[in-house]
Amino acid sequence: MKAMIIKEFGGPEVFQLAEVEQPEVKSGHVMVKIAATSVNTVDTMIRQMGKELPLSPDLPAILGMDFAGTVTEVGAGVTGFAVGDEVYGCAGGLADLPGTLAEYIVADADLITHKAKNLSMREAAALPLVGITAYEGLQRAGVTTGQKVLVHGGSGGVGHVALQLAKHFGADVFATGGGESQLALIEQLGATAINYKTESVEDYVAKYTDGAGFEVVFDSVGGANMLNSFNAAALNGQVASTVAMVELDLSVAHFKGLSLHVVFMLIPMLHQFRRAAHGEILRQITAIVEAGALTPVLDQQSFNLTQAGDAHARLASGQGMGKVVVEI
Repeated sequence: MKAMIIKEFGGPEVFQLAEVEQPEVKSGHVMVKIAATSVNTVDTMIRQMGKELPLSPDLPAILGMDFAGTVTEVGAGVTGFAVGDEVYGCAGGLADLPGTLAEYIVADADLITHKAKNLSMREAAALPLVGITAYEGLQRAGVTTGQKVLVHGGSGGVGHVALQLAKHFGADVFATGGGESQLALIEQLGATAINYKTESVEDYVAKYTDGAGFEVVFDSVGGANMLNSFNAAALNGQVASTVAMVELDLSVAHFKGLSLHVVFMLIPMLHQFRRAAHGEILRQITAIVEAGALTPVLDQQSFNLTQAGDAHARLASGQGMGKVVVEI
């Protein structure tokens, strides 16, 4: 089968087209002919940082985690899937799991589910990693009807999904962005847009919560922005972060009695830990999509398999809007 492989870690130019042996289906898994895959920030981090990240695969490697495609073989013990089913999931591209920049993947059946009928393959491929991350973070934070929820990075890959899911769960949603197009997208998706470049945390907390703070803050920016999340949260509030690799004084969180939820959705793949939970989240997401409450936003530029490096460069450039997708 054709695949884009890397033989060294580095810039987007490290990808090269190769003919590799097609994997064989095994017990508990299905073979999927991949139609599309999307690029996530973690994919670019693996490509650049290599073995500095403990989750990086050995070389040569096939990167890519998300996919949508059609089942061509079903392994022993698998129920619920049949040849010809259109599925999507996040099931490779790290550690010892070959990735999705290839024509086929053998995916753990626990990590996938049926694609929403009202999504194209490209749209479905954009959802798994960001959808699971957003759903898990909001559920762990206990989002309920009527709460005021703040999403940092509301136009980003995870953020634009978290925004829509929080709205679906009945919250009054606000989201930060830093440019006209980002703010317009946030409003289009049904949240109140906040320009973090022109409004301070204190200003928008006073404006939208009468100074009380947001019951839930979903921080898809992370890093130093974590302190902004703490400052924006209400007393005994919930903060969910997808980027918690930061040294930070927790005094604000302590005196406000905050709960911090760190979301690292790669754990089931890395450690074979509760993988079926990902399949169940994806089933919930499929239902929400089919109900019309969640639509993935795709970048306007399209890429094919041989342009994997260009797709990585597009994501890294910060010029894109929505998920960068590669058609296989």
